Amino acid sequence: MNGRHPGGGHRVAVTGIGVKSPAGNDLEAAFTTVLKAEPVAVTVDHLIERGVPVHFACLVPPFDLDAYLTRRESRQIDRATRLLLCAASDAVDDAALAGLLPPDRVGVQIGTGIGGLPSMEEVTLSHGYDPRHMPVHTVPRTMHSSAACRLALRYGFQGACTTYAAACASGTTAVGEAARRIRHGELDAAVAGGVDSAVTTVVMGAFAQMRAMSTRNAEPALASRPFDADRDGFVMGEGAAVLVLERWDAARARGARIYGEIAGYADNCDAFHIVAPHEDGEVASRCMRRAVADAGLTPADIVHVNAHGTSTVLNDRAEARAVDRCFGGQSPPVTSVKGVTGHLIGGSGALEAALALLCAARGLVPPVANLSASPEADLVDLVIRRPREVPVGPVLSNSFGFGGQNACLVLTPAT
Repeated sequence: MNGRHPGGGHRVAVTGIGVKSPAGNDLEAAFTTVLKAEPVAVTVDHLIERGVPVHFACLVPPFDLDAYLTRRESRQIDRATRLLLCAASDAVDDAALAGLLPPDRVGVQIGTGIGGLPSMEEVTLSHGYDPRHMPVHTVPRTMHSSAACRLALRYGFQGACTTYAAACASGTTAVGEAARRIRHGELDAAVAGGVDSAVTTVVMGAFAQMRAMSTRNAEPALASRPFDADRDGFVMGEGAAVLVLERWDAARARGARIYGEIAGYADNCDAFHIVAPHEDGEVASRCMRRAVADAGLTPADIVHVNAHGTSTVLNDRAEARAVDRCFGGQSPPVTSVKGVTGHLIGGSGALEAALALLCAARGLVPPVANLSASPEADLVDLVIRRPREVPVGPVLSNSFGFGGQNACLVLTPAT
Protein backbone atom coordinates (compact mmCIF):
# COMPACT_ATOMS: atom_id res chain seq x y z
CA MET A 1 0.00 0.00 0.00
CA ASN A 2 1.08 3.60 -0.57
CA GLY A 3 0.84 6.50 1.88
CA ARG A 4 -2.85 7.22 1.21
CA HIS A 5 -5.61 6.01 3.50
CA PRO A 6 -8.46 4.16 1.75
CA GLY A 7 -10.90 6.76 3.06
CA GLY A 8 -8.75 9.65 1.85
CA GLY A 9 -5.86 11.50 3.46
CA HIS A 10 -2.63 10.18 4.87
CA ARG A 11 -2.04 6.80 6.45
CA VAL A 12 -0.89 7.03 10.06
CA ALA A 13 2.11 5.04 11.28
CA VAL A 14 3.07 4.29 14.88
CA THR A 15 6.83 4.81 15.16
CA GLY A 16 7.37 5.01 18.91
CA ILE A 17 5.81 3.57 22.06
CA GLY A 18 6.44 4.27 25.73
CA VAL A 19 4.78 2.48 28.63
CA LYS A 20 4.73 2.89 32.39
CA SER A 21 2.19 0.28 33.46
CA PRO A 22 1.42 -2.22 36.22
CA ALA A 23 2.40 -5.01 33.81
CA GLY A 24 5.82 -3.51 33.11
CA ASN A 25 7.66 -0.30 32.39
CA ASP A 26 8.37 -0.97 28.73
CA LEU A 27 6.24 -2.45 25.98
CA GLU A 28 7.95 -5.84 25.73
CA ALA A 29 7.80 -6.38 29.50
CA ALA A 30 4.10 -5.49 29.58
CA PHE A 31 3.38 -7.73 26.60
CA THR A 32 5.15 -10.67 28.23
CA THR A 33 3.16 -10.22 31.43
CA VAL A 34 -0.22 -10.11 29.69
CA LEU A 35 0.67 -13.13 27.53
CA LYS A 36 1.33 -15.06 30.74
CA ALA A 37 -1.97 -13.78 32.19
CA GLU A 38 -0.22 -12.94 35.44
CA PRO A 39 -2.39 -10.56 37.54
CA VAL A 40 -0.40 -7.87 39.34
CA ALA A 41 -2.91 -6.47 41.85
CA VAL A 42 -1.49 -5.99 45.35
CA THR A 43 -2.59 -4.73 48.75
CA VAL A 44 -1.97 -0.99 49.20
CA ASP A 45 -1.10 -0.13 52.80
CA HIS A 46 -2.10 3.53 52.76
CA LEU A 47 -5.62 2.59 51.69
CA ILE A 48 -5.91 0.31 54.73
CA GLU A 49 -4.56 3.06 57.00
CA ARG A 50 -7.19 5.50 55.75
CA GLY A 51 -10.05 3.04 56.09
CA VAL A 52 -10.87 2.65 52.37
CA PRO A 53 -13.20 -0.37 51.98
CA VAL A 54 -11.29 -1.65 48.92
CA HIS A 55 -7.57 -1.60 49.64
CA PHE A 56 -5.83 -3.23 46.67
CA ALA A 57 -4.89 -2.01 43.20
CA CYS A 58 -2.50 -2.49 40.26
CA LEU A 59 0.50 -0.19 40.65
CA VAL A 60 3.34 0.80 38.33
CA PRO A 61 6.54 -0.97 39.50
CA PRO A 62 9.35 1.29 40.76
CA PHE A 63 11.72 2.68 38.15
CA ASP A 64 14.51 5.27 38.09
CA LEU A 65 12.58 8.54 38.04
CA ASP A 66 15.82 10.54 38.12
CA ALA A 67 16.65 9.21 34.67
CA TYR A 68 13.70 11.17 33.30
CA LEU A 69 13.06 14.18 35.54
CA THR A 70 15.05 16.56 37.71
CA ARG A 71 14.14 16.69 41.40
CA ARG A 72 12.71 20.16 40.85
CA GLU A 73 10.49 18.97 38.00
CA SER A 74 9.23 16.07 40.10
CA ARG A 75 8.24 18.40 42.95
CA GLN A 76 6.23 20.62 40.63
CA ILE A 77 4.07 17.90 39.08
CA ASP A 78 1.84 15.09 40.32
CA ARG A 79 2.30 11.35 39.91
CA ALA A 80 0.13 11.07 36.81
CA THR A 81 2.11 13.75 34.99
CA ARG A 82 5.37 12.10 36.05
CA LEU A 83 4.22 8.77 34.60
CA LEU A 84 3.04 10.45 31.40
CA LEU A 85 6.29 12.38 30.88
CA CYS A 86 8.38 9.27 31.47
CA ALA A 87 6.34 7.17 29.05
CA ALA A 88 6.42 9.98 26.51
CA SER A 89 10.19 10.31 26.84
CA ASP A 90 10.58 6.63 26.01
CA ALA A 91 8.20 6.96 23.06
CA VAL A 92 9.89 10.05 21.62
CA ASP A 93 13.32 8.41 21.96
CA ASP A 94 11.98 5.20 20.43
CA ALA A 95 10.76 7.13 17.39
CA ALA A 96 13.77 9.48 17.24
CA LEU A 97 11.21 12.28 16.93
CA ALA A 98 12.90 15.10 18.86
CA GLY A 99 14.06 17.81 16.46
CA LEU A 100 12.84 15.86 13.45
CA LEU A 101 10.03 18.16 12.30
CA PRO A 102 9.09 21.85 12.52
CA PRO A 103 7.67 22.35 16.04
CA ASP A 104 4.32 23.59 14.77
CA ARG A 105 3.78 20.35 12.82
CA VAL A 106 3.97 18.12 15.92
CA GLY A 107 0.98 17.94 18.26
CA VAL A 108 0.28 16.53 21.71
CA GLN A 109 -2.98 14.67 22.33
CA ILE A 110 -3.50 13.19 25.79
CA GLY A 111 -6.49 11.57 27.50
CA THR A 112 -7.26 11.44 31.22
CA GLY A 113 -10.40 10.38 33.02
CA ILE A 114 -9.58 11.52 36.56
CA GLY A 115 -7.26 14.42 35.76
CA GLY A 116 -6.03 16.48 38.69
CA LEU A 117 -8.49 15.20 41.30
CA PRO A 118 -5.83 13.19 43.20
CA SER A 119 -3.66 16.32 43.46
CA MET A 120 -6.56 18.35 44.80
CA GLU A 121 -7.22 15.58 47.30
CA GLU A 122 -3.57 15.62 48.38
CA VAL A 123 -3.60 19.40 48.86
CA THR A 124 -6.79 19.27 50.90
CA LEU A 125 -5.58 16.46 53.14
CA SER A 126 -2.21 18.12 53.69
CA HIS A 127 -3.22 21.78 54.02
CA GLY A 128 -6.92 21.82 54.84
CA TYR A 129 -9.18 24.48 53.38
CA ASP A 130 -7.21 27.54 54.46
CA PRO A 131 -6.66 29.55 51.24
CA ARG A 132 -3.58 31.17 52.75
CA HIS A 133 -1.70 27.88 52.74
CA MET A 134 -2.28 26.55 49.23
CA PRO A 135 0.97 25.39 47.60
CA VAL A 136 2.04 27.67 44.76
CA HIS A 137 1.90 24.84 42.18
CA THR A 138 -1.65 23.76 43.07
CA VAL A 139 -3.34 25.07 39.91
CA PRO A 140 -0.86 23.70 37.33
CA ARG A 141 -0.80 20.37 39.20
CA THR A 142 -4.57 19.96 39.31
CA MET A 143 -5.67 21.14 35.88
CA HIS A 144 -6.62 18.30 33.51
CA SER A 145 -4.36 19.66 30.79
CA SER A 146 -1.22 19.64 32.96
CA ALA A 147 0.28 16.44 31.52
CA ALA A 148 -0.23 17.45 27.89
CA CYS A 149 1.09 20.97 28.46
CA ARG A 150 4.16 19.75 30.35
CA LEU A 151 4.90 17.33 27.52
CA ALA A 152 4.60 20.04 24.85
CA LEU A 153 6.79 22.34 26.96
CA ARG A 154 9.49 19.70 27.42
CA TYR A 155 9.97 19.17 23.67
CA GLY A 156 8.81 22.51 22.28
CA PHE A 157 5.99 20.91 20.28
CA GLN A 158 3.81 23.77 19.06
CA GLY A 159 1.05 21.94 17.19
CA ALA A 160 -2.38 21.31 18.65
CA CYS A 161 -2.05 20.43 22.35
CA THR A 162 -5.34 18.93 23.48
CA THR A 163 -6.55 17.02 26.52
CA TYR A 164 -9.49 14.65 26.18
CA ALA A 165 -11.65 13.77 29.19
CA ALA A 166 -13.92 10.96 28.02
CA ALA A 167 -13.89 8.84 31.17
CA CYS A 168 -12.51 5.34 30.47
CA ALA A 169 -12.42 6.08 26.74
CA SER A 170 -10.04 9.05 27.15
CA GLY A 171 -6.82 7.38 26.01
CA THR A 172 -8.43 5.76 22.98
CA THR A 173 -10.06 9.05 22.04
CA ALA A 174 -6.74 10.89 22.26
CA VAL A 175 -5.00 8.37 19.98
CA GLY A 176 -7.90 8.34 17.52
CA GLU A 177 -8.17 12.12 17.35
CA ALA A 178 -4.42 12.46 16.88
CA ALA A 179 -4.59 10.00 13.98
CA ARG A 180 -7.49 11.95 12.51
CA ARG A 181 -5.49 15.22 12.60
CA ILE A 182 -2.56 13.60 10.85
CA ARG A 183 -4.76 11.91 8.28
CA HIS A 184 -6.33 15.23 7.33
CA GLY A 185 -3.04 17.13 7.17
CA GLU A 186 -3.40 19.27 10.29
CA LEU A 187 -0.27 17.69 11.76
CA ASP A 188 2.66 15.68 10.47
CA ALA A 189 3.20 13.87 13.77
CA ALA A 190 1.68 13.64 17.23
CA VAL A 191 2.57 12.31 20.64
CA ALA A 192 -0.66 10.72 21.83
CA GLY A 193 -1.78 8.58 24.72
CA GLY A 194 -3.45 8.45 28.10
CA VAL A 195 -2.74 8.51 31.79
CA ASP A 196 -4.32 8.27 35.23
CA SER A 197 -3.03 7.61 38.72
CA ALA A 198 -5.99 7.51 41.07
CA VAL A 199 -5.17 4.97 43.78
CA THR A 200 -6.18 7.52 46.41
CA THR A 201 -8.53 7.72 49.37
CA VAL A 202 -11.26 9.79 47.75
CA VAL A 203 -11.27 8.13 44.31
CA MET A 204 -11.07 4.57 45.63
CA GLY A 205 -13.60 5.30 48.35
CA ALA A 206 -16.03 6.85 45.89
CA PHE A 207 -15.86 3.94 43.45
CA ALA A 208 -16.26 1.53 46.36
CA GLN A 209 -19.42 3.35 47.46
CA MET A 210 -20.79 2.87 43.93
CA ARG A 211 -20.13 -0.87 44.27
CA ALA A 212 -18.25 -0.73 40.99
CA MET A 213 -15.05 -2.29 42.36
CA SER A 214 -14.20 -5.82 43.32
CA THR A 215 -14.15 -6.38 47.08
CA ARG A 216 -11.72 -9.34 47.11
CA ASN A 217 -9.39 -7.73 49.64
CA ALA A 218 -8.07 -11.11 50.80
CA GLU A 219 -7.11 -12.26 47.29
CA PRO A 220 -6.31 -9.22 45.11
CA ALA A 221 -4.61 -11.26 42.37
CA LEU A 222 -7.90 -13.06 41.73
CA ALA A 223 -10.08 -9.96 41.80
CA SER A 224 -10.06 -8.72 38.20
CA ARG A 225 -12.06 -11.31 36.25
CA PRO A 226 -13.24 -9.94 32.88
CA PHE A 227 -16.23 -11.90 31.52
CA ASP A 228 -15.97 -14.48 34.31
CA ALA A 229 -19.13 -15.80 35.95
CA ASP A 230 -17.72 -14.88 39.36
CA ARG A 231 -16.73 -11.28 38.56
CA ASP A 232 -17.74 -8.67 41.12
CA GLY A 233 -16.26 -5.39 39.88
CA PHE A 234 -13.16 -3.78 38.41
CA VAL A 235 -9.73 -3.35 39.98
CA MET A 236 -8.17 0.11 39.94
CA GLY A 237 -4.90 0.47 38.10
CA GLU A 238 -2.59 3.34 37.28
CA GLY A 239 -0.25 4.07 34.44
CA ALA A 240 0.55 5.84 31.19
CA ALA A 241 1.05 4.77 27.60
CA VAL A 242 2.17 7.03 24.78
CA LEU A 243 2.35 6.43 21.03
CA VAL A 244 4.20 8.52 18.48
CA LEU A 245 2.11 8.83 15.33
CA GLU A 246 3.47 10.04 11.97
CA ARG A 247 2.46 10.31 8.36
CA TRP A 248 3.12 6.89 6.89
CA ASP A 249 4.96 8.15 3.81
CA ALA A 250 7.26 10.38 5.87
CA ALA A 251 8.04 7.58 8.32
CA ARG A 252 8.86 5.23 5.45
CA ALA A 253 11.02 7.85 3.75
CA ARG A 254 13.18 8.35 6.84
CA GLY A 255 13.54 4.63 7.45
CA ALA A 256 11.69 4.65 10.76
CA ARG A 257 10.76 1.40 12.48
CA ILE A 258 6.97 1.12 12.15
CA TYR A 259 5.01 -0.87 14.72
CA GLY A 260 1.84 -0.69 12.66
CA GLU A 261 -0.94 1.63 11.62
CA ILE A 262 -3.86 3.43 13.25
CA ALA A 263 -6.14 2.40 10.41
CA GLY A 264 -9.61 3.14 11.79
CA TYR A 265 -11.27 5.18 14.53
CA ALA A 266 -14.78 6.02 15.64
CA ASP A 267 -16.51 7.37 18.71
CA ASN A 268 -20.11 7.86 19.82
CA CYS A 269 -22.29 8.01 22.93
CA ASP A 270 -24.96 5.69 24.35
CA ALA A 271 -26.87 8.73 25.74
CA PHE A 272 -28.47 6.23 28.10
CA HIS A 273 -27.15 6.47 31.69
CA ILE A 274 -24.36 8.32 33.48
CA VAL A 275 -22.61 5.15 34.71
CA ALA A 276 -24.29 2.13 33.06
CA PRO A 277 -23.87 1.04 29.42
CA HIS A 278 -26.90 0.45 27.23
CA GLU A 279 -27.59 -3.20 27.95
CA ASP A 280 -28.31 -4.24 24.36
CA GLY A 281 -24.90 -3.01 23.13
CA GLU A 282 -26.38 -1.51 19.97
CA VAL A 283 -24.69 1.91 20.16
CA ALA A 284 -21.33 0.41 21.11
CA SER A 285 -21.70 -2.06 18.25
CA ARG A 286 -22.35 0.83 15.89
CA CYS A 287 -19.12 2.46 17.07
CA MET A 288 -17.21 -0.74 16.37
CA ARG A 289 -18.68 -1.09 12.88
CA ARG A 290 -17.85 2.53 12.08
CA ALA A 291 -14.22 2.08 13.17
CA VAL A 292 -13.90 -1.02 11.00
CA ALA A 293 -15.45 0.77 8.03
CA ASP A 294 -13.18 3.77 8.62
CA ALA A 295 -10.23 1.41 8.12
CA GLY A 296 -11.68 0.31 4.78
CA LEU A 297 -12.34 -3.16 6.20
CA THR A 298 -15.26 -5.44 7.02
CA PRO A 299 -15.86 -7.26 10.32
CA ALA A 300 -14.67 -10.48 8.68
CA ASP A 301 -11.20 -8.90 8.31
CA ILE A 302 -10.71 -8.46 12.08
CA VAL A 303 -8.56 -11.25 13.57
CA HIS A 304 -9.24 -10.46 17.22
CA VAL A 305 -10.94 -8.00 19.57
CA ASN A 306 -9.21 -6.33 22.49
CA ALA A 307 -12.29 -5.81 24.65
CA HIS A 308 -12.79 -3.03 27.16
CA GLY A 309 -13.62 -5.93 29.51
CA THR A 310 -13.62 -4.22 32.91
CA SER A 311 -14.77 -7.19 35.06
CA THR A 312 -18.06 -5.51 35.97
CA VAL A 313 -21.26 -7.44 35.39
CA LEU A 314 -23.06 -4.78 33.33
CA ASN A 315 -20.13 -3.64 31.20
CA ASP A 316 -18.93 -7.09 30.20
CA ARG A 317 -22.43 -8.27 29.37
CA ALA A 318 -23.20 -5.20 27.23
CA GLU A 319 -19.87 -5.43 25.43
CA ALA A 320 -20.36 -9.12 24.66
CA ARG A 321 -23.71 -8.25 23.09
CA ALA A 322 -22.08 -5.43 21.14
CA VAL A 323 -19.38 -7.75 19.77
CA ASP A 324 -22.02 -10.32 18.86
CA ARG A 325 -24.01 -7.66 16.98
CA CYS A 326 -20.97 -6.24 15.21
CA PHE A 327 -19.77 -9.61 13.95
CA GLY A 328 -23.17 -11.08 13.21
CA GLY A 329 -22.75 -13.97 15.63
CA GLN A 330 -19.30 -14.86 14.21
CA SER A 331 -17.07 -13.51 16.95
CA PRO A 332 -13.31 -13.47 16.39
CA PRO A 333 -11.16 -14.31 19.43
CA VAL A 334 -11.77 -11.83 22.25
CA THR A 335 -9.48 -10.87 25.14
CA SER A 336 -9.23 -8.29 27.90
CA VAL A 337 -5.88 -7.44 29.47
CA LYS A 338 -7.52 -5.82 32.50
CA GLY A 339 -7.48 -9.19 34.24
CA VAL A 340 -3.72 -8.55 34.50
CA THR A 341 -3.34 -4.77 34.64
CA GLY A 342 -6.55 -3.66 36.30
CA HIS A 343 -8.32 -0.61 34.89
CA LEU A 344 -6.04 2.35 34.19
CA ILE A 345 -9.08 4.59 33.52
CA GLY A 346 -7.80 7.23 31.04
CA GLY A 347 -4.58 5.28 30.48
CA SER A 348 -6.24 1.98 29.65
CA GLY A 349 -7.15 2.57 26.01
CA ALA A 350 -3.69 3.82 25.08
CA LEU A 351 -1.95 0.91 26.80
CA GLU A 352 -4.30 -1.56 25.15
CA ALA A 353 -3.74 0.04 21.73
CA ALA A 354 0.01 -0.40 22.18
CA LEU A 355 -0.38 -4.03 23.21
CA ALA A 356 -2.86 -4.67 20.40
CA LEU A 357 -0.29 -3.47 17.86
CA LEU A 358 2.09 -6.20 19.01
CA CYS A 359 -0.74 -8.74 18.92
CA ALA A 360 -1.59 -7.68 15.37
CA ALA A 361 2.03 -8.00 14.22
CA ARG A 362 2.80 -11.28 16.00
CA GLY A 363 -0.49 -13.13 15.57
CA LEU A 364 -0.96 -13.75 19.29
CA VAL A 365 -3.97 -13.08 21.50
CA PRO A 366 -3.37 -13.00 25.28
CA PRO A 367 -5.70 -15.10 27.44
CA VAL A 368 -8.09 -13.41 29.86
CA ALA A 369 -6.65 -13.75 33.36
CA ASN A 370 -8.83 -15.35 36.04
CA LEU A 371 -11.39 -16.57 33.51
CA SER A 372 -12.74 -20.08 33.96
CA ALA A 373 -16.44 -20.02 33.01
CA SER A 374 -18.33 -17.17 31.38
CA PRO A 375 -22.05 -16.42 30.95
CA GLU A 376 -21.02 -14.57 27.77
CA ALA A 377 -19.36 -17.63 26.18
CA ASP A 378 -22.33 -18.16 23.88
CA LEU A 379 -21.87 -14.64 22.46
CA VAL A 380 -18.11 -14.20 22.10
CA ASP A 381 -15.08 -16.42 21.55
CA LEU A 382 -13.11 -15.71 24.74
CA VAL A 383 -9.43 -16.66 24.89
CA ILE A 384 -8.82 -18.78 28.00
CA ARG A 385 -5.78 -20.31 29.75
CA ARG A 386 -3.12 -19.77 27.08
CA PRO A 387 -2.35 -17.39 24.19
CA ARG A 388 -4.22 -18.06 20.97
CA GLU A 389 -2.40 -18.02 17.63
CA VAL A 390 -4.26 -16.08 14.94
CA PRO A 391 -3.31 -14.79 11.48
CA VAL A 392 -1.30 -11.59 11.42
CA GLY A 393 -3.91 -8.94 10.76
CA PRO A 394 -6.17 -6.14 11.99
CA VAL A 395 -7.21 -5.85 15.64
CA LEU A 396 -10.21 -3.96 17.00
CA SER A 397 -9.60 -2.28 20.39
CA ASN A 398 -12.61 -1.05 22.41
CA SER A 399 -12.98 1.52 25.18
CA PHE A 400 -16.36 2.26 26.76
CA GLY A 401 -16.62 4.85 29.53
CA PHE A 402 -19.03 6.31 32.07
CA GLY A 403 -21.57 8.55 30.41
CA GLY A 404 -21.85 6.05 27.56
CA GLN A 405 -18.69 7.38 25.86
CA ASN A 406 -17.53 4.82 23.32
CA ALA A 407 -14.32 4.86 21.30
CA CYS A 408 -12.83 2.17 19.07
CA LEU A 409 -9.56 1.82 17.17
CA VAL A 410 -8.55 -0.55 14.37
CA LEU A 411 -4.83 -1.30 14.48
CA THR A 412 -3.05 -3.09 11.68
CA PRO A 413 0.49 -4.52 11.32
CA ALA A 414 3.02 -2.74 9.16
CA THR A 415 2.65 -3.68 5.49
